[in-house]
Amino acid sequence: MTEANLLSILEGVLLVVDDQWSVKHRNSALAIGSMNAPLQPGEYEIYCQSSIRVNNEPWVARLISHSISGRVDAFRDGVRARDGKCVVSGIVNVRAPWNTWSGFEAAHVFPLDCESVWIEFNYGRWITDMDGTTGVSTINSIQNGLLLRGDLHSDFDNYLFSINPDDGYKITYFGPDPFGLDGRTLDPVCRNPQDPHCVSDTLLRWHFRQAVLANMRGAGEPIFEHDFPPGTDMLAELRSEPEPYGKQRFEMEMSSRLRNGAPKST
Repeated sequence: MTEANLLSILEGVLLVVDDQWSVKHRNSALAIGSMNAPLQPGEYEIYCQSSIRVNNEPWVARLISHSISGRVDAFRDGVRARDGKCVVSGIVNVRAPWNTWSGFEAAHVFPLDCESVWIEFNYGRWITDMDGTTGVSTINSIQNGLLLRGDLHSDFDNYLFSINPDDGYKITYFGPDPFGLDGRTLDPVCRNPQDPHCVSDTLLRWHFRQAVLANMRGAGEPIFEHDFPPGTDMLAELRSEPEPYGKQRFEMEMSSRLRNGAPKST
């Protein structure tokens, strides 16, 4: 993350202020500016003549949204055909001609398991490549998808990294970056404006905002367990998680199971 990234995040998402403000590194007392210099590790303090409030907008928790229902086969296949590679790491699937996609997964930008939120706030208005008459929800539009490596899919779903379309599609890791991807840019193959199925900037912007809210307020939001050993009572584990997230994840998991057990759309 750069100094400019931090200032943009504070101004655009986290802070509610009515006056001029500045940010200084606590130990060195050096003010940071709107430069692309790497942000130095440490603690930072915000200075302002008036009061400062932190945005209390709730974030949208999510499950790991692997597509296992037949009704999203078109989503998976469309994202694969458009991207052909992990659009974050740049690794090409050289086995695509043999229709082998092991290690590559079609990820939803807006979580599939939060479809009720999608419908409630009419986020389908951001989709321009589906007219809603096919019997398939617009949440499964190719514009709401990215092809990612399996490990990066999990990180993306957990808001551990995100992509800012307003900063040259730069990838930002909100914490340790085990894969060396922080500062890279999203591959152009998925965001060609001439392609009617290109990923939606508005949805990327939504995901980036959620990542900021999840990672940069207080101690940050929890990272949920998703690797349950065979024989684990997964629903019992979810019920035991801290409120309100345990109840929310339990309801999302039940909704997902009911949906995936429903007949396929035609």
